[in-house]
Amino acid sequence: MGEQPLRILACGDVEGRINAVFNRVRTIQKKSGQFDLLLCVGDFFGSSPEAQVEWQEYKSGAKKAPIHTYILGAASQETLRFFPSADGCELADNITYLGRRGVFTGASGLQIAYVSGREGHQDPAPAHCFSPKDLTQLVEPLHSNNKFRGVDILLTSEWPRGVWQYANSPEVNTKFCGTNSIAHLANKLKPRYHFAAIEGVYYERLPYRNHVVLQENTQHVSRFIALATVNNSEKRKYLYAFNIVPMKSMEISELIKQPQDVTENPYRRMAREKPGPGPPDPVCTHETASQFFFDLGSKQHGGGCGQGGRGRKRPSDGEFDRQRQGQPWDSEKPKQPRRPAQPSGPCWFCLASPQVEKHLVISIGTHCYMALAKGSLTPQHVLVLPIGHYQSVVELSSDVVEELDRYKKAVRTFYKSKGQRCVLFERNYRSQHLQLQVVPVPENKCTSEDIKEAFMVHAQEQNMELMEIPQHTDLKQIAPPGTPYFYVELDSGEKLFYRIQKNFPLQFGREVLASEALLNIPERADWRECKQSREEEDSLSKQLRDDFQPYDFALED
Repeated sequence: MGEQPLRILACGDVEGRINAVFNRVRTIQKKSGQFDLLLCVGDFFGSSPEAQVEWQEYKSGAKKAPIHTYILGAASQETLRFFPSADGCELADNITYLGRRGVFTGASGLQIAYVSGREGHQDPAPAHCFSPKDLTQLVEPLHSNNKFRGVDILLTSEWPRGVWQYANSPEVNTKFCGTNSIAHLANKLKPRYHFAAIEGVYYERLPYRNHVVLQENTQHVSRFIALATVNNSEKRKYLYAFNIVPMKSMEISELIKQPQDVTENPYRRMAREKPGPGPPDPVCTHETASQFFFDLGSKQHGGGCGQGGRGRKRPSDGEFDRQRQGQPWDSEKPKQPRRPAQPSGPCWFCLASPQVEKHLVISIGTHCYMALAKGSLTPQHVLVLPIGHYQSVVELSSDVVEELDRYKKAVRTFYKSKGQRCVLFERNYRSQHLQLQVVPVPENKCTSEDIKEAFMVHAQEQNMELMEIPQHTDLKQIAPPGTPYFYVELDSGEKLFYRIQKNFPLQFGREVLASEALLNIPERADWRECKQSREEEDSLSKQLRDDFQPYDFALED
């Protein structure tokens, strides 16, 4: 299809030698041209005083990474303090922590699955370990898609146990290397590239098949690469460069080409057997691995997050939930709610303000209210806003967030009753009061995948990297208060995020939804072109108020 390949660098344990790895990257880029991403597996941070000094220079902004860098979480107790939460967040300019586990999808469509830390079997696991539930919650949403073929890249710190079967041997003691759970994960996710570290050696396995010859349709091959520690004394390879075209952009015939040195799948035999105990972990003491792996036919395991595995609090996972709310693991008390700021001048959206157009209001709760959007895209296009003066979602206190979520759920149900999908977006840029735009799109016109693709394509056209963030990730972990951003949430639960740099098109969200691919009303992309008379607005508001009444929880409270 002529798709331009992405140029990616993968790196092993940095262990705090941040200057060393970035200096090496600069040298490579000077010689070979710019790369798109640097993916770091294993322990990125070190415990030495020198390592902490180096990191402080990047954290403070005195130094900047020369490439978009994505890292895994702590693989040791000592480095936990560098990670503010269990969910992904930007740690410094150009350096992003992916999170405990999840799938990152870039604007190009490249899909990167990741699991941080070492193997732990209790749930919740220690903060530097992953639990059986983490792996189940990573695999299950991917396998629920009938079109799932595999992921482009898998990042783990741990090696998969037995990866060396049918292939060249690594320079490690195979009796104590790797875990069964990561082997099963790799077998389920079928990554085209799988990177791991923490063993201190470089090992590039021969590519292996993901199908049984003559029994199953031909599938793409997988490559496993383990990387050594940065600046290791044995001069082992710690940086790996490769080009990749995202799987979704490739012709099937090109994707399934089999190299001459391809081997059998090292995990195939293991997948037929009940997973047995792996070797003891030097950091985590835990039970055998035999109790857990995925039963994808069942919906009863893992979850614990409410219906569909989304959004609701898990009482048994108190520590993990505190993490998601941005508190450290040893936190005793919840953070004090952030008080609403006072507007610097007249605000059109503070409900107590004389400027607010009260005839547009549809519903009023305790902390939030809902109103017909002025110059609305469709007759059911609404805004959900806080009653007090907050600039963005990330600044809201927990009670406001809770009611905002109730409005989101109510509007989704309302739209669903009318055969419509729900698209929510927020632009925290050149706006002083939070406006959550909520727009219906007819189900018979497009799928959630169509909507997602439309946002991705329009972002690419504007040279913006709109990234997909894990469904359970709190926006506060990615965009601290004061960060300009654009955010989209689909009724599938998928979330898209863009950190605004400069010159962001103010009508971007409306332009995408009004485009030919979705609502096909390009003439309504700018709200100022859709102004209506006071009488027309009164009529639309009254109709919407009546229609929404059966779903309005504020009338019952």
